[in-house]
Amino acid sequence: MKRTHFLNALAVALTLVVAGVGCKKTPKSVTPIPARTVRAPGPGTGPGPLGGGGTVPNQGVGENNLGTKSTDLGPGTGGTPMAGMGKFEGYLMDTNIFAAATVHFDFDSSVVKRSEYEKADSVVEQLKLKPEDKLLIDGHCDERGTEEYNRSLGERRALALREYLIGKGIGGERIRTRSWGEDRPVDPGHDEVAWAKNRRGEFILLLPPAGQ
Repeated sequence: MKRTHFLNALAVALTLVVAGVGCKKTPKSVTPIPARTVRAPGPGTGPGPLGGGGTVPNQGVGENNLGTKSTDLGPGTGGTPMAGMGKFEGYLMDTNIFAAATVHFDFDSSVVKRSEYEKADSVVEQLKLKPEDKLLIDGHCDERGTEEYNRSLGERRALALREYLIGKGIGGERIRTRSWGEDRPVDPGHDEVAWAKNRRGEFILLLPPAGQ
């Protein structure tokens, strides 16, 4: 009798352990987004030498995604030397001049809203005044969705802004894009206020080296 009670208790305990292992916890404040087909970029927006349009993939922490490690950063007006990038070699990245022109997007959208046109137009005006300057557009997302999906969504946002600027008369060969996905939030919060800030496209001015 005692042996039977012992075996029954052991069976119940094993059932509870298996059930506990089989339950996967969902991270708080993360809402999965279903995958969908991504439209391929148009001509001139694929990977290639910097200066011919295209997208720079995120290469991870420790590099600035333009082939220059953080230890290579040099002087400049909020800039970074762009080493080894063909005809863009020596250009500086000014992340401050267009800080106020950051464009924000709706949830799971890469459509440039009318309310954001004025910001993008201010970038157009600056680039038309200085045709020797070029531009880098960074696409960002909030934390919801998978890393892979957000990387793709960030790319679509950057490309949408590039197309907007091209439509306003800026040559596509002057604009480079890249996606950070959810990797660089400006607000670390886990609510709609933070997410709205993180769904964005940022403009970075590329300055030619002195004497050019």
